[in-house]
Amino acid sequence: MISISEAIQIVLAQTAQLPAEEIAIDLSHRRILAEDIVADTDLPPFDRAQMDGYAVRATDVAHVPAHLQIVGESAAGAGWHHEMKAGEAVRIMTGAPVPAGADAVQQVELTRENDSQVEILEPVEAGRSIVNRASEIKSGETVLRAGEEINAAMIATLASFGYAKVKAGARPKVAVMATGSELVDVDQKPGQDQIRDSNNYTIAAYAELTNAVVERLPLAGDDTEELKRQISRAAEHTDVLITSGGVSMGVYDFTKAVLKELGAEIFFERVALRPGKPTVFARLGSTLVFGLPGNPVSVSVTFNLFVRTALRAMQGARETTLPVEHAVLARNLKGSIDRESYLPATLGTDEKGMLLAEPLKWGGSSDFVSFARATALINVPAGLRSIAAGSTVRVVLLPN
Repeated sequence: MISISEAIQIVLAQTAQLPAEEIAIDLSHRRILAEDIVADTDLPPFDRAQMDGYAVRATDVAHVPAHLQIVGESAAGAGWHHEMKAGEAVRIMTGAPVPAGADAVQQVELTRENDSQVEILEPVEAGRSIVNRASEIKSGETVLRAGEEINAAMIATLASFGYAKVKAGARPKVAVMATGSELVDVDQKPGQDQIRDSNNYTIAAYAELTNAVVERLPLAGDDTEELKRQISRAAEHTDVLITSGGVSMGVYDFTKAVLKELGAEIFFERVALRPGKPTVFARLGSTLVFGLPGNPVSVSVTFNLFVRTALRAMQGARETTLPVEHAVLARNLKGSIDRESYLPATLGTDEKGMLLAEPLKWGGSSDFVSFARATALINVPAGLRSIAAGSTVRVVLLPN
């Protein structure tokens, strides 16, 4: 049995990055950048007015009221491209270019316009209400780096610097298969001793959050020949195969045996993790294989610790593991002597504004109903029987 950190390092060592592909900007949200994004222009590209008003020379309005001749107008997209002289003003709109010769903008509320003249009612110092050219970004600067995940706010950056197409990590092809003769499809009424399959849908949903292209395979039951056929076929056309169930030590746990019969190289098959100890990681041909436990909560925990890491690494992500925070524990929590625990919780804030972790009351690794409310996992190191309320704990944030 290996530690979680050892297991993650093995997963990363065995995961090869997929080739990059060029995609349109409107398909880039949540994809992983495979190139640096470089500014092709200064931002702003010119001295820009921050508000509606009048472009003036500060020395002309040092003594007020000051009367200036209006010689033009500068609007966003239609600037006044002449040089303003002493005693002159240019009517200007928010975002418009500041004309040469002007060194300040006085807001319109502090002026009075009369025919072709404007009366400036208060002085304004040089530089007021002007954003200088290149004060935000200089042409040639790197603004986003390869390996970053493109969020909605970054789309404006891509568009502003002309990236109608961008290079991104290719989407991994993933096959998902649930095993166990007790399972029936979700649209069927379970018979005696049967349950509906939920793992296929859970795993597919989590995988799609990582950009994976997901294929859900038919239920395999506990038929070893059918398992062999499905696993062999999946390995021919997918980057990653994820199975659930059949990886413990029971009489009907066939997944590991089938993988070995097919010649898979198994890297680990037990992890010091609660929940999720019987987790298998292997390679069959060029396909990575994750054999996850059958219980739904174990599936969610092991997917997010191990499979998600591999899928993001395949796309070249700089951050492959779940984001980590520290929080105050809201109530006492039990740990495990021999295993590291990742236990479901919701996050909030206490009266001091500190991040607060509230452990969920759940009935174990099969309690998917309680786990549905989880927004984080509380990490309890191995060897701790319990952690007292008020302690600071490490939490990992679950994707949504």
